[in-house]
Amino acid sequence: MLEKIKQKIINKIFIVSKQPVLFRDLLEANSLYNEGMLVDGAKLNFRFNYARTYQVYSLLVAIVFLPILLIVHNYLTKIDTHISIISTAIVTSVVFIGFDVFKVWVRKEMSQKRIKEAWLVHFPYFSYEKYSKIVDEIYLQSIKENISKNDLEQYLLEKLVSQRELRR
Repeated sequence: MLEKIKQKIINKIFIVSKQPVLFRDLLEANSLYNEGMLVDGAKLNFRFNYARTYQVYSLLVAIVFLPILLIVHNYLTKIDTHISIISTAIVTSVVFIGFDVFKVWVRKEMSQKRIKEAWLVHFPYFSYEKYSKIVDEIYLQSIKENISKNDLEQYLLEKLVSQRELRR
């Protein structure tokens, strides 16, 4: 159920281009993703729809904080106003910091989704889970060896097939 909610959120807040992800962009995005870096959405042909992002986040905040507020409201009216003001400042900062955390989380999830979709196009015979790190190593090696863009796909597939045969 949580996976379905996550997919609905991701599908709602991103605009995805119909253009396919280019081979070199996939390799670069895969490398960055494996290193734990944020991937540029333009490389994977997606971007935020900020109006929807604010709407979805506001809804999530309301779902989380309204029940808490209903429970705590009576206690806050009876205690010192200083505690109420401090707690309001803390909750406000949590909401605004949470928005940045939310954006990073959904961006990583969308990046992984787009990488896996592009992987099926460019590497249909190599599973993403098993070969993403191997492809990343080969890609980094190709950068060191100054392999041209035109020869990159051939170079990578040859290395990938040879490593696949060595593992058997």
